[in-house]
Amino acid sequence: MTMSADLLSAFQNQIALEFSAAYSYLAIASYFEAENLPGFARWMEAQYREEVEHAEKFRRYLLDRGVPVELRTIAVPSSEFESPLAAVGHAQAGEEKVTRAVHALYRSAVAEDDYASLPLLQSFIEEQTEEEASVGALLQAVTMAADDPAALLMLDREVGSRGA
Repeated sequence: MTMSADLLSAFQNQIALEFSAAYSYLAIASYFEAENLPGFARWMEAQYREEVEHAEKFRRYLLDRGVPVELRTIAVPSSEFESPLAAVGHAQAGEEKVTRAVHALYRSAVAEDDYASLPLLQSFIEEQTEEEASVGALLQAVTMAADDPAALLMLDREVGSRGA
């Protein structure tokens, strides 16, 4: 099954974006480890693994379509943040960026009548709704606990129960 060069490029950009998001979550996890907040670190590590799985789904989809996969360069993320709130805010901004990219990819697939891509992309639209809600809930909780070290430690224990 063929795919236009523009749509292929957009899919390859999405793979890079998913790996970039994974790398960013790993950097945030490193920040939380350095801050002695292992629960937050575990939560971010789980997000890291999910983003790698997302990149792999896109990569596998292209291979199944018989089109070449070109891995693109990704930027090195910062693992330095002013506060836990800033770190989680960075994660939220990253999820919003991925959501915008998935929506743009869906629009491109529709514009090119590439209906074979729509089920995969629809699943990612649903996934991104869940991801933004999850990180948004964490951001709200950290916002409430931000000025209270005891509350932040309790939240760290709670989010750490997500599992590694």
